[in-house]
Amino acid sequence: MADKSIEYYWSLKGFTPNEKQKKAICHVDGPLFLTAGPGSGKTRVILWRAVNLIVFHHINPKNIFLATFTEKAAHQLKDGLRGLLGMITNETGQPYDISGMAIGTVHSICQDILVDRDRRFSEDGVRSKAPILLDSLAQYFKIYRKQFWRELLEAGSFLNSDDIEKDEEHAQREINTYFEGKDYYSRHLAANNIIGIFNRFSEENLDPNGVKTDDETLQSILKMYQHYKKSHQQDLIETVDFSLLQQRAFEKIKAFEGAMEAYEHIIIDEYQDTNSIQEQIYFELAGKNKNICVVGDDDQALYRFRGATVENLVEFDTRCQEYLGLKPTRIDLDTNYRSKKKIVDFYTQFIERTDWRKPSGDGHYRVADKNIQAFNRDEFPAILTTERTDKATVFEEVAQFVFDLKKKGKIEDYNQVAFLFPSLSFRGEKNKAVEGFETALNEKGIQIFAPRAGRFLDIPEAVEVFGLIFHILGRPSHQGRASGGLKDFRQWQIGAMYQAEQLMVNDPLLREYVDDRKKELTLINEDFQALLKVINRKKWKLNQKLKLDMMRDLAMASGLSPKSKAILQKRAFLELLKKREQAKQPVSLKYVINRVTSVDWSVLDLFYQLNGFKHFQEMYALAEEGIDEGPICNLGLVTQYLARFMEEYTPIITASFLDDNGFVNTFVGSYLYAIYRLGESEYEDSDDPFPKGRVPFLTIHQSKGLEFPYVVLGNLNKADRPADKKEIIIRDLLQKEGEPLHKISHFDNMRMFYVALSRAKQMTVLPRWKGQHQSQAFKDTFNEEEYPKLENIAWEDLPLSELETEDLGKSYSYTADYLNYQQCPRKYMIFKKYGFIPSRSQTMFFGSLVHQTIEDLHHLLIAERKRKEKTA
Repeated sequence: MADKSIEYYWSLKGFTPNEKQKKAICHVDGPLFLTAGPGSGKTRVILWRAVNLIVFHHINPKNIFLATFTEKAAHQLKDGLRGLLGMITNETGQPYDISGMAIGTVHSICQDILVDRDRRFSEDGVRSKAPILLDSLAQYFKIYRKQFWRELLEAGSFLNSDDIEKDEEHAQREINTYFEGKDYYSRHLAANNIIGIFNRFSEENLDPNGVKTDDETLQSILKMYQHYKKSHQQDLIETVDFSLLQQRAFEKIKAFEGAMEAYEHIIIDEYQDTNSIQEQIYFELAGKNKNICVVGDDDQALYRFRGATVENLVEFDTRCQEYLGLKPTRIDLDTNYRSKKKIVDFYTQFIERTDWRKPSGDGHYRVADKNIQAFNRDEFPAILTTERTDKATVFEEVAQFVFDLKKKGKIEDYNQVAFLFPSLSFRGEKNKAVEGFETALNEKGIQIFAPRAGRFLDIPEAVEVFGLIFHILGRPSHQGRASGGLKDFRQWQIGAMYQAEQLMVNDPLLREYVDDRKKELTLINEDFQALLKVINRKKWKLNQKLKLDMMRDLAMASGLSPKSKAILQKRAFLELLKKREQAKQPVSLKYVINRVTSVDWSVLDLFYQLNGFKHFQEMYALAEEGIDEGPICNLGLVTQYLARFMEEYTPIITASFLDDNGFVNTFVGSYLYAIYRLGESEYEDSDDPFPKGRVPFLTIHQSKGLEFPYVVLGNLNKADRPADKKEIIIRDLLQKEGEPLHKISHFDNMRMFYVALSRAKQMTVLPRWKGQHQSQAFKDTFNEEEYPKLENIAWEDLPLSELETEDLGKSYSYTADYLNYQQCPRKYMIFKKYGFIPSRSQTMFFGSLVHQTIEDLHHLLIAERKRKEKTA
């Protein structure tokens, strides 16, 4: 039993909860419905509620299910809970272990349920074998690959003639016309459309055999989905995608009689972002104890495109009564501790400009009776706009404002000002407002960081690294006509090689390194061809079992390099082959050839070796000094993509794979082209997402859950569009009710702008210019009231905005953190903070950095000695 009250620990942490927060934290039994407006401290409430259950009501952490929406939020909850419980342990001596607690994203918890790590979902207590989880990129590769794509089309009865390619193109046109309303032949687009509808089927727990439709195209798609589901279990290693993972977990929960007793408390954060299958999981687990707590804000529901069902939150009262037979206690966390009063007033009035009433007059499509108030009650003019003049003038005025914020000391770093946009790109290119603001800021010497602007492959660091890799490994030969997307990709390759050429012009040592790697590849290719001549002359087959007497003939191959000859004659290698043969497990001839004609580095090793040169080292120095972290953040993501390629294809570069451009066609023509087409985005770090020294340009979706002292809403328009085809399909198949189809887009756009308008702490700037399109809600706003202009800002009234650190607590380990930091602070920074993926060559990379540092110190000492000699 804790010796002190929970109030005592609140005071230790400097936390003074308001009455509603206290009530939410101390609620224990029965369903609880927490509406949590922006800046209302919901994370603190969730953490202290978990502490209350564990410390003061003796609930074993293993019996608490705590799920949230993102990896970042999950890490924050884990670290925060460990920190609070650690504080209490220091006071009482009572330890608390949350290692067995179901805390994380719903996907990570579903994985644990399928594996049954703590053996609570199986009668015999035996763990299950974990399926491999395919993320969105891996799911795309699975479906896009030609062989499996044709399997799907055949399952959907699309391949009916002897001309498979013609049938395939016809099928792709039919699929794209069905979803897009336009006749596109692109397999890439068709695959993405199919992925989207497959995920919605899984999220709705739809049985393809249990629904009926007269729509022939949809019948074919349902057959494809059936084949897709079966394929995951038929793979050599069982796999699931994110949506099927939830479905599989729900099936396991339903099948186990004691599932309702597995957890005493179910706590769900960001409940407005849950989908149908998740709702079923939560209520199934809460079926006996009925202790389910949901936390969310329907006005911040942004993820319908991922299957999120905002009605889960809006109708939680009635759903709770339907599933559990109880009405939940509702508590509104409606005090905003983040923003100035004018900001809170503005976004609350904004969301109410839409009529959320149901046509029947019975209820709303929004949680009713909210009353969000600002804790900060001063009348500071926190909503500003610009004179409605030409675009260039407005862009320059806003850029000057950002520049002056830093110059006058109102902010410490440019990353304290965020520019938010409904989207940053259109068809892979930056939109005009993004380009305009970026250009204006650049002219002031201010760099931006834009995780959603254009393609990741277009950023300078990616262009330079991949350009150098192309110089070493080559790129596909370009023959024949190309579609617009492929033509752009080819131009990107040419541009990347040109940029790399410029780097080598400026650094002869880099050119020498690149030439050495090319010679190495040429050498193994020549050895491969020499060995192939022996194999062909002897009429051997690469896949046949090796016989030891073959080694002598191979070692005598004409033109074979001394290095390869030495490998073939190496005693240890021959002993290994002999033992394998005696054990009746001989290797194949292909294995020996690949062993002899491969390089001892991978593409990830290549990255680290290239990063040892001056151009890239300057980027690490900028980050280390806190001047500009943008380039190193992007380099971190390059390592993630290179590591991903090695996982998907191969970590080894062999001459047989290089032969006939096989490696290049796979790495460039398949892998990088897919990333290029998908528009994979720039670096996004879970702990420190916005590098110092740069102004973040974000999509509004990306800004959710974040806050900034100053926010510029760079675009006041998002057009309302017809309902998404996938939503129409689901409504029709499942006879499912929801928000009116013709209002969905408008509702979602209002929620999106609500999120944007609630991010700022000190000030929100709403730029306007002539010819600018504005959503109706903004037109009405500016027609009714004039807001202070940016040019008239009273600088003396602006408060100072210091850089903040998260105060919820963060866990560090002795081995993973302290010892690694002691070994090499820069190494720790790169791998822990910026998400670099390690490889063998990173040892060489950091070794060279240490060597250069010692050399620099040596020269510094010599210079100092000479200076003293001169002054003596």
